[in-house]
Amino acid sequence: MTNDKSLKQILKPPFVGLLIIAVGIAIAILPLNFAGIIVIGCILILVTLIRPDFGLYLLIFAIPFGSIKEIRVAGFTVRAAEGLVALILAGWLARMIWEREVRTIHPSLLLPLLIFFGAILLSLTGTLSIRWSLKEIIKWLEVLAIYLFVVNTVDGKMAEVIVVLILLAGIGQALLGWYQFFGGVGPEAFLIIGRFVRAYGTFRQPNPYGGYLGLVFPLAYAILISDLRAEFGWRWRLVTLGISIAALFLIGIALVMTWSRGAWFGAVSAFIAVNMVRSRRAAVLFSTFCLLFASLLVLGGFQLLPEALLRRLTDFLPYVGIFDVRGVKVTDENYAIVERMAHWQAAWEMFKERPWLGVGIGNYEPVYPAYSLPGWKEPLGHAHNYYLNIAAEAGLIGLSAYLVLWGSAFWQALKAIRRSEGFWRGVAVGIFGVLVHLSAHNLFDNLYVQNMYVHIAILLGLIHVINTKCVSE
Repeated sequence: MTNDKSLKQILKPPFVGLLIIAVGIAIAILPLNFAGIIVIGCILILVTLIRPDFGLYLLIFAIPFGSIKEIRVAGFTVRAAEGLVALILAGWLARMIWEREVRTIHPSLLLPLLIFFGAILLSLTGTLSIRWSLKEIIKWLEVLAIYLFVVNTVDGKMAEVIVVLILLAGIGQALLGWYQFFGGVGPEAFLIIGRFVRAYGTFRQPNPYGGYLGLVFPLAYAILISDLRAEFGWRWRLVTLGISIAALFLIGIALVMTWSRGAWFGAVSAFIAVNMVRSRRAAVLFSTFCLLFASLLVLGGFQLLPEALLRRLTDFLPYVGIFDVRGVKVTDENYAIVERMAHWQAAWEMFKERPWLGVGIGNYEPVYPAYSLPGWKEPLGHAHNYYLNIAAEAGLIGLSAYLVLWGSAFWQALKAIRRSEGFWRGVAVGIFGVLVHLSAHNLFDNLYVQNMYVHIAILLGLIHVINTKCVSE
């Protein structure tokens, strides 16, 4: 990844001496736990600066687990993932400067990303709060930067490690969700069926937690049903198979434990998509199975489902088609549904008033009071529908640019599926399923939160790696 000269330059005696002195002072004057954190932090920082690819491996776990410890800097919340992104990019840039070769590949999604980024910058002409806009702009800058880092530095061997680490991070979050659900660990508001607690992981809320699990679940399923070719070695195949089975089982059950309909809808959509694009024969067989399954449900299969689950799946149906919620009587049973629709309606009003450039990227929350409906004064942070959210904040131009970006991502994923085989075809199909889950779940939420957008950036980069370095000859 980096040459010996670069490593020796960084590890010159003066630098190492200063580092040892600083660490020694920290150990001497600070409590043991703080000193340990500082020592470990210094080691991780040094390793990431020298080997940015190791930083990328750490980033995979920092995305879901980094919210355990947060700090506030100039009014912004900074998690471990943001710090790692900065270190990775600093190390990458330092290496290119040292090697006197500052160049990057121009991947297929670079232009759509730049077009979308330009569209959200245009929305700044009418923004109310630059501070709120800056948070969203930094978010998409991170997406662009990590995407470029992956396509420029990751090879086939590194991509294998990345995929396995993503599955392991998903398993870790799923196990935490199991503990919360069966252990009754969580707020009283999350209590369901009288004695269980909705799983929420480290995301504080079940919906984004379910969203994250849904961004790993299709990958595990697609790899499990892929052809793990012999050239990878039987040990590697056995390990990958075991991790995929564990991830599929643990994450699949944890998704049910979230009690999140948006996550369920996204996961089912992704499951169908993975089976449909895997092969023509698989698509025909799966379509036949779906028809038989739907027939059984219609003929009375719904009665076999637990009453609480059936109620959760159907209690929103009376409100399908209602958009003006001011005439809806709010009850304990429909509160969550009506609240979400009230925020959809507020976003729609923002879009109608400023249809071309919106109210400013990231400004849904600060302008919400001016568009809120009676009885719904508390902003939820976003519109709980990303398409309405981006239309409200960046107008028709921003929404169109986002759809172009997302259409390009789907096209590149399909291209990777056609050009690859074996394990890499499974990964490509899995990433396609992740894109489907994100698109479906974003109809009811906004999954570009809590660093999940960095997870997406890594997967978009892997699409390019598969298309250029892992294709079948």
